[in-house]
Amino acid sequence: MSDFVYLFRSTPQAQEQALGTPERAQQSMQSWLAWIRELEAKGYLKDPGQPLDRGGKVVTGKQRLVTDGPFTEAKDVVLGFIVIQARDLDEALEVSKGCPILDDGSVEVRPIMAMSL
Repeated sequence: MSDFVYLFRSTPQAQEQALGTPERAQQSMQSWLAWIRELEAKGYLKDPGQPLDRGGKVVTGKQRLVTDGPFTEAKDVVLGFIVIQARDLDEALEVSKGCPILDDGSVEVRPIMAMSL
């Protein structure tokens, strides 16, 4: 089994829409928890990860330039992550298709490189 990280991306507008009222926030949370529990029950979940705050900075280059971030594009925000175990990238992609964020966002599926220290 290999490890994969799911990075959850959306726009601030879509996130506001999903969480804009207490009822929508509760419904969204229930969908996420159900999906996470399903991953755990099927043996995929390795680390439930954490939601990420919208703020942050990015440090780049030899000059160590600090800019606002952590955005890959001005319209996208990385909202959080989890780590799963799957046989291969194809299986990790298939498992990601149940993620609730796909109604208004995306899941970036990235293999985690094994490193020995």
